[in-house]
Amino acid sequence: MDNAATQLIRERCDEVRRRIAQACVRAGRAPEEVRLLPVTKTVAAERLREAFAAGLSEFGENKIQEADAKAERLADLPVIWSIIGHLQTNKAKQVARFAREFQALDSLRLAEALERRLQSTGRGLDVLVQVNTSDEASKFGLAPEAVADFLRALPAYSALRVRGLMTLAVFDPDTVRVRACFRRLRALRDRLRDMAPPAIVLDELSMGMSGDFEIAVEEGATVVRVGQAIFGPRPLPDSHYWPDAGGGAADQR
Repeated sequence: MDNAATQLIRERCDEVRRRIAQACVRAGRAPEEVRLLPVTKTVAAERLREAFAAGLSEFGENKIQEADAKAERLADLPVIWSIIGHLQTNKAKQVARFAREFQALDSLRLAEALERRLQSTGRGLDVLVQVNTSDEASKFGLAPEAVADFLRALPAYSALRVRGLMTLAVFDPDTVRVRACFRRLRALRDRLRDMAPPAIVLDELSMGMSGDFEIAVEEGATVVRVGQAIFGPRPLPDSHYWPDAGGGAADQR
């Protein structure tokens, strides 16, 4: 175990948490309301052992194949895995086997596939509904106006524990446009909360990443997905790792 690497990860996490706390102060919130989800895409399993030694036990992954391989490599550690990227229905079996949370539910076809696999293993899965608040064709997620009907259909899938909504903001230096995406998700959640079916819980707002998590916290995020601010920049652009992913995955920075 590289103690220096572990210490660097710990220091970066402390800095991210400090920035979260400052954003909470600006918004009149308690820092305990915000969960930091370290995003580990392209981070080697050996570095995740260092991260675990630094106090991290929950990791978010975009690609199920990568997450599956790391889960096997780290099976001796009590790691909680969250899948935060788009999922094809034929990969539902892998998610059902080991993930605790899935943050990108955006179709009933996928809900059916997950339900079938979860029922066969006797497991449940926390899920967040992904919403496309930026109206970008390159991003996955439901249109905001489609979310109400989608939520009304989800109680039929009893193995899926609906916890809230997730979004990716527009990737833009204009913070006004970024903030608008987060405000749109929060307003949608607030509007749907009272009319959602009893089994549907909309407590969580997963929004904000390394470049914009402070804005997200100011706008009500309860989960921020932070990768590079903890693990450092990736050696190659996202298009190298996911050439066919489009904006749906590339923005998960």
